[in-house]
Amino acid sequence: MDYKALKAKFDRLFGEGDVRVFAAPGRVNLIGEHIDYNGGKVFPAALEMKNVVLCRVRPDRKMRIAADDLSIIAEGDLDHLEEKKGKDWGAYQLGVCDELQKAGYPLVGCDMLFWGNVPFGSGLSSSASIEVATAIAMATLGLEAAGKEAVIDLVEMAVIGQKAENNFVGVNCGIMDQFASAMGKKDMAILLDCNTLDYELVPMDMTGYSIVIGNTKKKRGLADSKYNERRAECDVAMECLKKVFPDLDAMCSLTPEQFEAHKDIYPTGIIRNRAEHSVYENARVLKAVELLKKGDLLGFGQLLNASHKSLKELYEVTGPELDAMAETAQKTEGCIGSRMTGAGFGGCTVSIVKNECVDSFIETVGKKYTELTGLVPEFYVSGAGDGAMELTDL
Repeated sequence: MDYKALKAKFDRLFGEGDVRVFAAPGRVNLIGEHIDYNGGKVFPAALEMKNVVLCRVRPDRKMRIAADDLSIIAEGDLDHLEEKKGKDWGAYQLGVCDELQKAGYPLVGCDMLFWGNVPFGSGLSSSASIEVATAIAMATLGLEAAGKEAVIDLVEMAVIGQKAENNFVGVNCGIMDQFASAMGKKDMAILLDCNTLDYELVPMDMTGYSIVIGNTKKKRGLADSKYNERRAECDVAMECLKKVFPDLDAMCSLTPEQFEAHKDIYPTGIIRNRAEHSVYENARVLKAVELLKKGDLLGFGQLLNASHKSLKELYEVTGPELDAMAETAQKTEGCIGSRMTGAGFGGCTVSIVKNECVDSFIETVGKKYTELTGLVPEFYVSGAGDGAMELTDL
C-alpha cells in the first residue's frame, strides 16, 4: 500500500485534512466449506492481503464512499439508508452503517476511500473484509464523536458485517468470512463453531510447506444465486432431520454414524447429498485440526482433496475451472493437497505445497490450467495474518 498516494487521492476527492486508517484482511478457508450456515465447524485463516479505508468525519449525516480503482463515488444519508439496499457499489458499507445503527451505535457522517489487494470475486472474502473494516471504522469514529470510549468488540463487528450482507445486500452468507477477517491472528488458523461462535486459535506449523492460493480468474456469476439455492436445499434437509431428531440444533451437529442410519429420510437424492456433504465436511474439519496439531501435514492434505471431491460430487459448487485447477494441483509434484475455497463456481483454490516446489508448481499448474480452460490464472503465496485493526504507524 502506497499510503502517500492514497492520502493524496483522498485529499483530491474530499479536501485536505487528517484522516484515520482502518484495515481488515481477506481470508482463506483451509477446510470446512459450505457448512458455516449449517452450524458447522470451519477452519479459516486471515490473510496478509487486506482492504484498507482512509476516513474522515463529516459535520453532517452524509456518507461519501470511493475506491482507489473506481471512478464513482457512492453517497448515502445515515437517516435514509433503506434507499440504498442492493448490490451497487457502496451497499456493503452502507449496510454496515444500517446494522450498526440498529445495534445502537451512534454514527456520524464520513468520507471514505478504500484500497485493497484482496482480489474481488475470488473467494477470498473481499466483501467481508470491506464490511469489517467499515464496521470498526464507523463504530470507532461514532463512539468518539459521542464522547464515549471506543472499545470495539470484534466478534460483534463480525456479526454486524454478516447481518449487513444478509439484510442489506441480499446474500444469505454465514458468519465465517467476517469472523476470520475480524479475529485472525498472525501464524494462526481459527477453529470456529459457527453454531455458537466458540473458537480456538490453532498454530499453523507449516514447516517445509507453503499455502499457495490459485485464482482461477473465472468470474463467479452463479455464486450468489446458487449459494441461496444451496441454503434452501439445506433447510429442506434440516426439516427432514428434525422429524427424526427433534432437538437437533443444526445439521452439522449430526454425526456421520447418525447420518448413515437415516439416509432414507430425504425426499430426493439431491437433498441427501447436500446433507451428506455437510455432515462429513464437518467431521473432516475436526480431523484436520487434530492432524495439524500432530504435525501430520500429509494427512491434512489428503483431507483437502476429499473436501474438494465432496464439494464437486455432493454439493455441486465447483465447476470446470475450479476442478481443472484443483485436480491438476493434486497431481503436481510437491503438492500434498488442494481444493476449492470460498463460495465456488470460480474464485480460488488453496494448495499445500513443498517450499522447494512452489515455483515449479505455479508454472506447471498455471500452464496446464490455461490449456484446459483458456484462462490465465494468478497465484499468491500468503501466510496467516492479523485481523481487523486501526493502522497508526503509516
